[in-house]
Amino acid sequence: MDARRTTVRDMRRANRSVLLTRLYRDGPLSRYDLVQSTALSQASVSNLVGELVDEGLVEEAGQVESDGGRPRVLLRVAPEFGYVVGVDVGETRVQVELFDMSMTARAKADNALESTGRQPDEVVARVLDGLHTVIRQAGVDPARVLGVGVAVSGVVERPDDAVVHAQTLGWDAVPLGAMLRRGTDLPVLVDNGAKTLGQAEMWFGAGRGARHAVIALVGSGVGAAVVADGVSYRGFHSSAGEWGHTTIVYGGRECRCGSRGCLEAYVGAEAILDRYGHAVDAPDEESAISALVQSPSEAAASVLNETVGYLGAGFATLINLFNPERIVLGGWTGLALGQRFLSEIRDATGRHALRQPFAQTEIVLCELGQDAVALGAATLPVARLLSSGGSR
Repeated sequence: MDARRTTVRDMRRANRSVLLTRLYRDGPLSRYDLVQSTALSQASVSNLVGELVDEGLVEEAGQVESDGGRPRVLLRVAPEFGYVVGVDVGETRVQVELFDMSMTARAKADNALESTGRQPDEVVARVLDGLHTVIRQAGVDPARVLGVGVAVSGVVERPDDAVVHAQTLGWDAVPLGAMLRRGTDLPVLVDNGAKTLGQAEMWFGAGRGARHAVIALVGSGVGAAVVADGVSYRGFHSSAGEWGHTTIVYGGRECRCGSRGCLEAYVGAEAILDRYGHAVDAPDEESAISALVQSPSEAAASVLNETVGYLGAGFATLINLFNPERIVLGGWTGLALGQRFLSEIRDATGRHALRQPFAQTEIVLCELGQDAVALGAATLPVARLLSSGGSR
């Protein structure tokens, strides 16, 4: 009897998850739409939607005309059912944003990291300080915050414990999840920044509708999220997607990871500025890259043309390995380059990739802008809510 109860309960939770996920990703939708797009019966949809409405998870969102019948009521996940926090732990700052369930930003805090630091204790302090700030700014009850998603560079192993290995930061098995949970009662979920960017773009941005895609993050560091048949490919221990540390020049420039010839050593922000070799009047790396991209000098044009070539070769590797239908270029360095040189990046990719898979791949820019990593981090607690069928 206990086993049967568990099976029925699990099936009900799974069905609720199917409906919630469809409403969240594709809503507003009518009950008729939900019946047509899921394997659930009309009676099941009606009963489960009734539960979700009673619980405040789902609400009505207007009506739409039907063919010859009464107007159909549209449904959506209630924007103010709860709130989520997304954190982007960058190279120079920690960005914290609080969103409602429609992923509308309600508050934001930026905390600079010490230039000599990026030590785990400092990162944790900045994250917790930003968390308290955005909750206070938004004026929301902390009890209504469903969770905190944190995006970091490096490999995030064992998601429950969130142990981080980030060679470029000097982090070796840092128990970041446990360290953060000591400072807050809110659920904390940690993942790699490229993967959170990928989830955001697949849910809300340039990746929507694609089943096979690579979302490339090019900032200070370089990484990628690989989506195969609609599912994020993580590898054996979640290190898949370390595209920035694939070798592009044998015995080439030294990379921050300690190896030589990595793609990051040629297209990451620090590497671009180092290869340029001239002082740029700018307060930080992000501003310096923007200034370089807009510079009329021949020296700037030379290093940017080389960077486009290296990036195209890196994209060609992704195409030859994964045969994606779409590559999405994001990250603040990627956006700065792509907004001016996207056509040249496509041409450079075509010179290095196999012809047939290249012809099948479109290369587009990230649609969610420079806050996409934090937005993607905030989807971590949302995804957990959806997969649980709405259970906190």
